[in-house]
Amino acid sequence: MDLRSDAIKTIQVNVGFKCNQTCVHCHLQCGPTREEQMEWSTMVALIQAADSVRPDLVDVTGGAPEIHPHFRDFVEGLRESGHAVQVRTNLTAMLEPGLEDIPAFLRDHEVRLVASMPCYLEQNVCEQRGAGTYERSIEVLRRLNALGYGIEPQLSLDLVYNPNGPFLPPAQAQLEADYKRQLLNRFGLRFTRLLTITNMPIGRFWKSLKEVGKADDYMRLLVAGFNPHTVEGLMCRSQISVAWDGTIYDCDFNLALELPVRSETTRRIEDFMPTSLDGRRIVTGMHCFGCTAGAGSSCGGALASGASQALGKCIVTNR
Repeated sequence: MDLRSDAIKTIQVNVGFKCNQTCVHCHLQCGPTREEQMEWSTMVALIQAADSVRPDLVDVTGGAPEIHPHFRDFVEGLRESGHAVQVRTNLTAMLEPGLEDIPAFLRDHEVRLVASMPCYLEQNVCEQRGAGTYERSIEVLRRLNALGYGIEPQLSLDLVYNPNGPFLPPAQAQLEADYKRQLLNRFGLRFTRLLTITNMPIGRFWKSLKEVGKADDYMRLLVAGFNPHTVEGLMCRSQISVAWDGTIYDCDFNLALELPVRSETTRRIEDFMPTSLDGRRIVTGMHCFGCTAGAGSSCGGALASGASQALGKCIVTNR
């Protein structure tokens, strides 16, 4: 497919692969032993790039971005330049020593949050993210709610669902209603939206499927589930993803596979020229079927309505 980009509306920034968790579905294979982290000079170049193109959003991710030593300075620099900032968090990083005041810092700078919460049930969360992560996630959500996140309009708190097996997410609206009911009734918790994201056939998730002989079946599921109505809204068409080392990619999944943008003049954020990226031919591969299957998937959740095969649920399942 000759997939072309439109104007840049989102700059996604991966500040590094260091994380306090080692999730089984992580396409970037992040964890506590990863040392890749963005240098401050690259962050400065990113702020300058954002100033030149004025995107709708700067989306900060990792790893656990809060762990980065320049995280606060980077967020402050972006906000001082007038940029809307969103941070993707695993929640539990905010309980790490020295980071307990991060929720208040984020509130003070009106940073939007997208938080990993792959189920409202404890067993599924712990299967994906490790023992104890459910209770710690609930504790951080309580703290965020107390600060106004998920309640006040300017403090959005979106949760992210990932299937815990080789299937597609269920209907996003229906699952969101289930999440809101369960979390409110059980814990008194509130959030803004639920985003359903398909697990990509890359990284740890792909390795785990190979180990149990389900990789080919999953790939066939993605291909068979192709929905042409998802193509218009694919995130790669309106964003760039910048890696910890400054390399520019079409999306975070291409970043994981080290497939940089097609551009002769702008391959790194230090050389950023928006016009050289306009209308570029997007780098695609078989993994792209993960974004176009069923209702589609992106960093912003489902892309379209449509039938899906082998839908997942937020119930205890065996891989």
